[in-house]
Amino acid sequence: MSIFTKKLKVVIVEPLGEINIGSVARLCRNFEVDELRIVSPRCDPKHPDAIRMAVHGRKFLEDASIYSSLLDAIKDCVRVVATCGRTDHGEIPLQTSNSALQWLISEKSSKPIALVFGREDRGLTNSELQMAQKVISLNASPTYPSLNLSHAVAVILHELNSFSVKSSYRDKKNKTYELASPKELNDCIEDTKELLLEIGFLQEHTAKARMAKIKSFLNRAEARKEDIYITRGILRQIRWFSKNKNL
Repeated sequence: MSIFTKKLKVVIVEPLGEINIGSVARLCRNFEVDELRIVSPRCDPKHPDAIRMAVHGRKFLEDASIYSSLLDAIKDCVRVVATCGRTDHGEIPLQTSNSALQWLISEKSSKPIALVFGREDRGLTNSELQMAQKVISLNASPTYPSLNLSHAVAVILHELNSFSVKSSYRDKKNKTYELASPKELNDCIEDTKELLLEIGFLQEHTAKARMAKIKSFLNRAEARKEDIYITRGILRQIRWFSKNKNL
């Protein structure tokens, strides 16, 4: 088992078909992934067809954690890469799979990291894509870029497996740091939005679009836990001052 797969979570969102789920479970066994997580499945992960397709990956289906939202599924993960098969992903920047996957496995701690795969019929929403620090798209035909779920998982896991943690990162002297989790980042964004609405910087009808840009910026900047702590401390002080300046 490689060092990164000991902590790698494969997350699939609202899967439709038992055969696809079973195939993904088999891939988790093939590449020695740590855990399969499923968000709001639209079929039975333990259906006989899923078990049959999983073959020796059956245990991943039996032990799969089920979540009601993507944020819950990745809230303990320090690095998250999401996949996108759509061309209409707004202003969300796409990374090359090479750079994003090497970044994913360069995390030196033992804390969980995640790969997120979207729905078979419509992928991940833009809001869900923004929960990941990096978003990648596979280089398929521009006329039909969306891959079958299990095929996409196979391609990404194979590419990830080809990298070594020691490759381009072993000589780096940079100080290691812990990135803010998706939940910490999301909570900070919500706190910021509330304050900016209170002071009139944001309007209700434009708040969602503007905050999406701020969240995208923070993801590109790879915000650290301490960055989020400082930011939320500043927000608390601004809110306190705004309420007490005339007392």
